Amino acid sequence: MIRVLVVDDSNSVRQLLVHILGTAPGLEVVGCAADGEEALRLAHELQPDVITMDLQMPRMDGYEAIRRIMRACPTRIVVVSGCEDRAEVDASFRAIEAGALVLVRRPYGIGNPAHAESARDLVRTVKAMAEVRVVRRWSDARRAARPLQGAPRRLIAVGASTGGPTVLRDILAELPAGFPLPMVIVQHLAPGFMDGLAAWLADAGGYPVEVLRDGATLTGGRAYLVPEGWQPALGPGLTARLAQAPPEHGMCPSVSYLFRAIDPELRAATAAVLLTGMGKDGAAELKLLREHGALTIAQDRASAVVYGMPGEALRLDAAMLVLEPAEIGKVLARLPSEPFPSTVFPTNGDLP
Repeated sequence: MIRVLVVDDSNSVRQLLVHILGTAPGLEVVGCAADGEEALRLAHELQPDVITMDLQMPRMDGYEAIRRIMRACPTRIVVVSGCEDRAEVDASFRAIEAGALVLVRRPYGIGNPAHAESARDLVRTVKAMAEVRVVRRWSDARRAARPLQGAPRRLIAVGASTGGPTVLRDILAELPAGFPLPMVIVQHLAPGFMDGLAAWLADAGGYPVEVLRDGATLTGGRAYLVPEGWQPALGPGLTARLAQAPPEHGMCPSVSYLFRAIDPELRAATAAVLLTGMGKDGAAELKLLREHGALTIAQDRASAVVYGMPGEALRLDAAMLVLEPAEIGKVLARLPSEPFPSTVFPTNGDLP
Protein backbone atom coordinates (compact mmCIF):
# COMPACT_ATOMS: atom_id res chain seq x y z
CA MET A 1 0.00 0.00 0.00
CA ILE A 2 1.36 3.41 -1.02
CA ARG A 3 1.03 5.93 1.83
CA VAL A 4 0.25 9.50 0.72
CA LEU A 5 0.38 12.83 2.53
CA VAL A 6 -1.86 15.51 0.96
CA VAL A 7 -0.75 19.14 1.33
CA ASP A 8 -3.00 22.04 0.23
CA ASP A 9 -4.27 25.17 1.98
CA SER A 10 -7.73 24.86 0.37
CA ASN A 11 -10.11 22.65 2.34
CA SER A 12 -12.14 21.86 -0.80
CA VAL A 13 -9.04 20.86 -2.76
CA ARG A 14 -7.79 18.70 0.11
CA GLN A 15 -11.15 16.94 0.24
CA LEU A 16 -11.05 16.38 -3.53
CA LEU A 17 -7.53 14.95 -3.43
CA VAL A 18 -8.34 12.76 -0.42
CA HIS A 19 -11.40 11.42 -2.23
CA ILE A 20 -9.46 10.66 -5.41
CA LEU A 21 -6.40 9.16 -3.76
CA GLY A 22 -8.19 7.52 -0.86
CA THR A 23 -10.53 5.54 -3.12
CA ALA A 24 -7.83 4.44 -5.58
CA PRO A 25 -6.67 0.82 -5.21
CA GLY A 26 -3.20 0.58 -3.72
CA LEU A 27 -3.21 4.07 -2.21
CA GLU A 28 -3.84 5.21 1.37
CA VAL A 29 -4.05 8.84 2.50
CA VAL A 30 -2.28 8.89 5.87
CA GLY A 31 -2.56 12.61 6.58
CA CYS A 32 -3.36 16.13 5.39
CA ALA A 33 -1.59 19.44 5.89
CA ALA A 34 -2.84 22.97 5.24
CA ASP A 35 0.54 24.72 5.01
CA GLY A 36 4.24 24.06 4.63
CA GLU A 37 5.05 24.00 8.33
CA GLU A 38 2.45 21.33 8.99
CA ALA A 39 3.66 19.42 5.93
CA LEU A 40 7.23 19.42 7.25
CA ARG A 41 6.08 18.13 10.65
CA LEU A 42 3.87 15.40 9.20
CA ALA A 43 6.57 14.33 6.75
CA HIS A 44 8.75 13.61 9.80
CA GLU A 45 6.03 11.95 11.83
CA LEU A 46 4.22 9.91 9.17
CA GLN A 47 7.07 9.04 6.80
CA PRO A 48 4.75 8.89 3.75
CA ASP A 49 5.81 7.25 0.52
CA VAL A 50 4.59 10.20 -1.56
CA ILE A 51 3.59 13.80 -0.78
CA THR A 52 1.25 15.79 -3.02
CA MET A 53 2.25 19.42 -2.60
CA ASP A 54 0.47 22.71 -3.19
CA LEU A 55 2.73 25.73 -3.69
CA GLN A 56 0.76 28.83 -2.71
CA MET A 57 0.17 28.44 1.05
CA PRO A 58 0.33 30.62 4.18
CA ARG A 59 3.09 30.54 6.82
CA MET A 60 5.44 28.41 4.71
CA ASP A 61 4.86 28.01 0.98
CA GLY A 62 5.26 24.77 -0.91
CA TYR A 63 8.62 25.71 -2.40
CA GLU A 64 10.20 26.25 1.03
CA ALA A 65 8.48 23.12 2.38
CA ILE A 66 9.94 21.02 -0.42
CA ARG A 67 13.41 22.42 0.16
CA ARG A 68 13.27 21.64 3.89
CA ILE A 69 11.69 18.20 3.48
CA MET A 70 14.32 17.18 0.94
CA ARG A 71 17.05 18.32 3.28
CA ALA A 72 15.64 16.76 6.48
CA CYS A 73 13.69 13.67 5.38
CA PRO A 74 13.87 13.16 1.60
CA THR A 75 10.50 12.07 0.24
CA ARG A 76 8.95 11.65 -3.18
CA ILE A 77 7.03 14.89 -3.85
CA VAL A 78 4.45 15.49 -6.58
CA VAL A 79 3.55 19.15 -7.17
CA VAL A 80 -0.18 19.54 -7.78
CA SER A 81 -0.57 22.84 -9.61
CA GLY A 82 -3.54 24.81 -10.86
CA CYS A 83 -1.29 26.09 -13.67
CA GLU A 84 -3.43 29.22 -13.86
CA ASP A 85 -0.85 31.94 -14.36
CA ARG A 86 2.82 32.52 -15.15
CA ALA A 87 3.74 33.02 -11.49
CA GLU A 88 2.40 29.60 -10.52
CA VAL A 89 4.10 27.92 -13.45
CA ASP A 90 7.41 29.58 -12.52
CA ALA A 91 6.95 28.44 -8.92
CA SER A 92 6.26 24.91 -10.14
CA PHE A 93 9.64 24.67 -11.85
CA ARG A 94 11.36 26.24 -8.85
CA ALA A 95 9.80 23.39 -6.89
CA ILE A 96 11.36 20.86 -9.27
CA GLU A 97 14.67 22.64 -8.74
CA ALA A 98 14.19 22.30 -4.97
CA GLY A 99 13.69 18.54 -5.21
CA ALA A 100 10.12 17.72 -6.27
CA LEU A 101 9.97 14.91 -8.81
CA VAL A 102 7.19 15.90 -11.16
CA LEU A 103 4.33 18.29 -11.87
CA VAL A 104 0.70 17.30 -12.35
CA ARG A 105 -2.37 19.41 -13.02
CA ARG A 106 -4.83 19.78 -10.18
CA PRO A 107 -7.78 17.45 -10.91
CA TYR A 108 -11.06 18.99 -11.96
CA GLY A 109 -13.96 18.83 -9.51
CA ILE A 110 -16.56 16.10 -9.44
CA GLY A 111 -19.19 16.87 -12.06
CA ASN A 112 -16.71 18.41 -14.48
CA PRO A 113 -16.52 16.39 -17.74
CA ALA A 114 -12.73 16.22 -17.37
CA HIS A 115 -12.82 15.01 -13.74
CA ALA A 116 -12.35 11.29 -14.37
CA GLU A 117 -9.40 11.69 -16.73
CA SER A 118 -7.64 14.26 -14.53
CA ALA A 119 -8.17 12.06 -11.47
CA ARG A 120 -6.63 9.10 -13.31
CA ASP A 121 -3.63 11.26 -14.21
CA LEU A 122 -3.06 12.11 -10.56
CA VAL A 123 -3.41 8.52 -9.37
CA ARG A 124 -1.15 7.23 -12.13
CA THR A 125 1.50 9.85 -11.33
CA VAL A 126 1.47 9.16 -7.57
CA LYS A 127 1.78 5.41 -8.15
CA ALA A 128 4.62 5.87 -10.63
CA MET A 129 6.54 8.22 -8.34
CA ALA A 130 6.27 5.75 -5.45
CA GLU A 131 8.71 3.56 -7.38
CA VAL A 132 11.38 6.27 -7.60
CA ARG A 133 14.41 6.11 -5.34
CA VAL A 134 14.67 9.52 -3.73
CA VAL A 135 18.03 9.13 -2.01
CA ARG A 136 20.63 8.00 -4.52
CA ARG A 137 23.99 6.90 -3.17
CA TRP A 138 24.97 4.60 -6.00
CA SER A 139 28.57 4.48 -7.09
CA ASP A 140 28.45 3.57 -10.72
CA ALA A 141 31.64 3.10 -12.69
CA ARG A 142 31.42 4.92 -15.97
CA ARG A 143 31.07 2.85 -19.08
CA ALA A 144 34.28 2.28 -21.01
CA ALA A 145 34.29 4.81 -23.83
CA ARG A 146 34.36 3.81 -27.46
CA PRO A 147 36.28 5.45 -30.30
CA LEU A 148 34.49 8.47 -31.77
CA GLN A 149 34.58 9.68 -35.33
CA GLY A 150 35.32 13.32 -36.04
CA ALA A 151 32.36 13.95 -38.33
CA PRO A 152 30.86 17.44 -37.97
CA ARG A 153 27.44 17.62 -36.29
CA ARG A 154 24.42 19.61 -37.41
CA LEU A 155 21.77 18.69 -34.84
CA ILE A 156 21.35 17.71 -31.19
CA ALA A 157 18.34 15.60 -30.21
CA VAL A 158 17.51 15.05 -26.54
CA GLY A 159 14.95 12.91 -24.71
CA ALA A 160 14.04 13.22 -21.02
CA SER A 161 11.28 12.32 -18.60
CA THR A 162 11.07 12.29 -14.79
CA GLY A 163 13.81 14.52 -13.36
CA GLY A 164 14.56 16.00 -16.77
CA PRO A 165 14.00 19.75 -16.26
CA THR A 166 16.91 20.31 -13.88
CA VAL A 167 19.17 18.06 -15.98
CA LEU A 168 18.29 20.06 -19.10
CA ARG A 169 19.06 23.25 -17.20
CA ASP A 170 22.52 21.96 -16.26
CA ILE A 171 23.27 20.90 -19.84
CA LEU A 172 22.12 24.18 -21.37
CA ALA A 173 24.16 26.15 -18.84
CA GLU A 174 27.32 24.67 -20.36
CA LEU A 175 26.56 25.86 -23.90
CA PRO A 176 28.28 29.10 -24.91
CA ALA A 177 26.64 32.11 -26.47
CA GLY A 178 26.55 31.71 -30.22
CA PHE A 179 26.58 27.90 -30.04
CA PRO A 180 25.95 26.98 -33.70
CA LEU A 181 23.84 23.81 -33.38
CA PRO A 182 20.07 23.61 -32.83
CA MET A 183 18.79 21.32 -30.08
CA VAL A 184 15.39 19.58 -30.22
CA ILE A 185 14.08 18.24 -26.91
CA VAL A 186 11.30 15.84 -26.00
CA GLN A 187 10.54 16.27 -22.29
CA HIS A 188 7.62 14.27 -20.90
CA LEU A 189 5.52 16.78 -18.98
CA ALA A 190 1.99 17.21 -17.69
CA PRO A 191 -0.29 19.20 -20.04
CA GLY A 192 -0.20 22.95 -19.70
CA PHE A 193 3.41 23.37 -18.53
CA MET A 194 5.45 23.39 -21.76
CA ASP A 195 5.50 27.17 -22.29
CA GLY A 196 6.42 27.59 -18.63
CA LEU A 197 9.24 25.06 -18.96
CA ALA A 198 10.65 26.91 -21.96
CA ALA A 199 10.65 30.20 -20.05
CA TRP A 200 12.11 28.61 -16.92
CA LEU A 201 14.90 26.85 -18.81
CA ALA A 202 15.80 30.05 -20.64
CA ASP A 203 16.03 31.94 -17.35
CA ALA A 204 17.70 29.20 -15.29
CA GLY A 205 20.04 27.86 -17.96
CA GLY A 206 20.85 31.18 -19.61
CA TYR A 207 20.24 29.75 -23.08
CA PRO A 208 17.43 30.57 -25.55
CA VAL A 209 14.60 28.01 -25.39
CA GLU A 210 11.27 28.03 -27.21
CA VAL A 211 8.41 25.67 -28.01
CA LEU A 212 8.81 24.08 -31.45
CA ARG A 213 6.36 25.19 -34.15
CA ASP A 214 5.27 23.18 -37.17
CA GLY A 215 7.26 24.09 -40.27
CA ALA A 216 9.96 25.91 -38.33
CA THR A 217 13.49 25.97 -39.70
CA LEU A 218 15.85 25.13 -36.85
CA THR A 219 18.58 27.66 -36.15
CA GLY A 220 21.75 27.38 -34.13
CA GLY A 221 22.07 28.82 -30.66
CA ARG A 222 18.53 27.79 -29.70
CA ALA A 223 16.80 24.84 -28.03
CA TYR A 224 13.31 23.72 -29.05
CA LEU A 225 10.83 21.85 -26.86
CA VAL A 226 8.40 19.61 -28.73
CA PRO A 227 4.86 20.63 -27.67
CA GLU A 228 2.54 18.23 -25.90
CA GLY A 229 0.19 16.20 -28.05
CA TRP A 230 2.43 16.26 -31.14
CA GLN A 231 5.06 13.94 -32.59
CA PRO A 232 8.09 15.58 -34.26
CA ALA A 233 9.95 14.87 -37.48
CA LEU A 234 13.15 16.60 -38.61
CA GLY A 235 13.92 16.98 -42.30
CA PRO A 236 17.26 17.19 -44.11
CA GLY A 237 17.04 20.97 -44.35
CA LEU A 238 16.66 21.21 -40.55
CA THR A 239 12.94 21.81 -40.95
CA ALA A 240 10.58 20.55 -38.28
CA ARG A 241 7.19 18.95 -38.79
CA LEU A 242 4.66 18.17 -36.08
CA ALA A 243 2.30 15.26 -36.64
CA GLN A 244 -0.83 14.18 -34.78
CA ALA A 245 0.42 10.60 -34.50
CA PRO A 246 -0.47 8.07 -31.78
CA PRO A 247 1.51 7.99 -28.53
CA GLU A 248 4.51 5.68 -28.27
CA HIS A 249 5.39 4.12 -24.92
CA GLY A 250 2.29 5.97 -23.76
CA MET A 251 3.87 9.34 -24.59
CA CYS A 252 3.12 12.11 -27.06
CA PRO A 253 5.60 13.52 -27.79
CA SER A 254 7.78 10.43 -27.63
CA VAL A 255 11.57 10.26 -27.60
CA SER A 256 11.40 7.12 -29.75
CA TYR A 257 9.39 8.98 -32.39
CA LEU A 258 11.83 11.92 -32.36
CA PHE A 259 14.95 9.79 -32.72
CA ARG A 260 13.41 7.60 -35.43
CA ALA A 261 11.98 10.57 -37.35
CA ILE A 262 15.34 12.26 -37.87
CA ASP A 263 15.87 12.19 -41.62
CA PRO A 264 18.42 9.55 -42.69
CA GLU A 265 20.56 12.28 -44.23
CA LEU A 266 20.86 13.93 -40.79
CA ARG A 267 21.47 10.88 -38.61
CA ALA A 268 25.24 10.71 -39.04
CA ALA A 269 25.40 14.44 -38.27
CA THR A 270 23.34 14.14 -35.07
CA ALA A 271 24.35 14.00 -31.41
CA ALA A 272 21.57 12.19 -29.51
CA VAL A 273 21.19 12.27 -25.74
CA LEU A 274 18.95 10.13 -23.51
CA LEU A 275 18.35 11.40 -19.99
CA THR A 276 16.60 10.37 -16.78
CA GLY A 277 13.17 8.80 -17.04
CA MET A 278 11.01 5.74 -16.49
CA GLY A 279 10.52 3.02 -19.06
CA LYS A 280 12.25 2.49 -22.39
CA ASP A 281 11.23 5.49 -24.48
CA GLY A 282 14.04 6.30 -26.92
CA ALA A 283 16.47 3.51 -25.98
CA ALA A 284 16.11 1.28 -29.05
CA GLU A 285 16.07 4.31 -31.33
CA LEU A 286 19.25 5.64 -29.70
CA LYS A 287 20.90 2.41 -30.82
CA LEU A 288 19.50 2.93 -34.31
CA LEU A 289 21.08 6.38 -34.43
CA ARG A 290 24.39 4.99 -33.23
CA GLU A 291 24.33 2.41 -36.01
CA HIS A 292 23.81 5.27 -38.50
CA GLY A 293 26.85 7.18 -37.28
CA ALA A 294 25.37 9.50 -34.65
CA LEU A 295 27.18 10.38 -31.46
CA THR A 296 25.05 8.82 -28.70
CA ILE A 297 25.15 9.78 -25.02
CA ALA A 298 23.27 8.51 -21.96
CA GLN A 299 23.05 10.06 -18.52
CA ASP A 300 24.91 8.21 -15.77
CA ARG A 301 23.14 6.32 -12.99
CA ALA A 302 24.43 8.44 -10.10
CA SER A 303 22.89 11.68 -11.41
CA ALA A 304 19.60 10.25 -12.75
CA VAL A 305 16.42 10.48 -10.71
CA VAL A 306 15.10 7.44 -12.60
CA TYR A 307 17.48 5.22 -14.56
CA GLY A 308 14.92 3.45 -16.74
CA MET A 309 15.48 5.11 -20.12
CA PRO A 310 19.27 5.57 -19.99
CA GLY A 311 19.65 2.19 -18.26
CA GLU A 312 17.82 0.47 -21.09
CA ALA A 313 20.05 2.28 -23.57
CA LEU A 314 23.11 0.84 -21.83
CA ARG A 315 21.59 -2.63 -21.83
CA LEU A 316 21.17 -2.34 -25.61
CA ASP A 317 24.72 -0.99 -26.07
CA ALA A 318 23.20 2.15 -27.56
CA ALA A 319 25.32 4.79 -25.78
CA MET A 320 28.86 5.66 -26.77
CA LEU A 321 29.31 7.88 -23.72
CA VAL A 322 27.78 7.78 -20.22
CA LEU A 323 28.15 11.11 -18.44
CA GLU A 324 26.68 13.35 -15.76
CA PRO A 325 24.67 16.38 -16.99
CA ALA A 326 27.38 19.05 -16.81
CA GLU A 327 29.81 16.77 -18.67
CA ILE A 328 27.18 16.13 -21.33
CA GLY A 329 26.92 19.89 -21.80
CA LYS A 330 30.70 20.23 -22.08
CA VAL A 331 30.87 17.50 -24.72
CA LEU A 332 28.10 19.13 -26.72
CA ALA A 333 29.71 22.54 -26.42
CA ARG A 334 32.84 21.22 -28.14
CA LEU A 335 31.08 19.48 -31.02
CA PRO A 336 31.01 22.23 -33.67
CA SER A 337 34.39 23.90 -33.23
CA GLU A 338 36.53 20.94 -32.25
CA PRO A 339 35.64 17.70 -34.04
CA PHE A 340 36.45 14.64 -31.99
CA PRO A 341 39.48 12.62 -33.06
CA SER A 342 39.29 8.86 -33.37
CA THR A 343 40.55 8.31 -29.86
CA VAL A 344 39.13 6.98 -26.62
CA PHE A 345 37.60 9.21 -23.95
CA PRO A 346 38.84 8.70 -20.38
CA THR A 347 36.38 6.66 -18.34
CA ASN A 348 36.09 9.37 -15.68
CA GLY A 349 34.33 11.62 -18.16
CA ASP A 350 37.05 14.31 -18.28
CA LEU A 351 37.87 15.51 -21.76
CA PRO A 352 41.48 15.85 -22.85
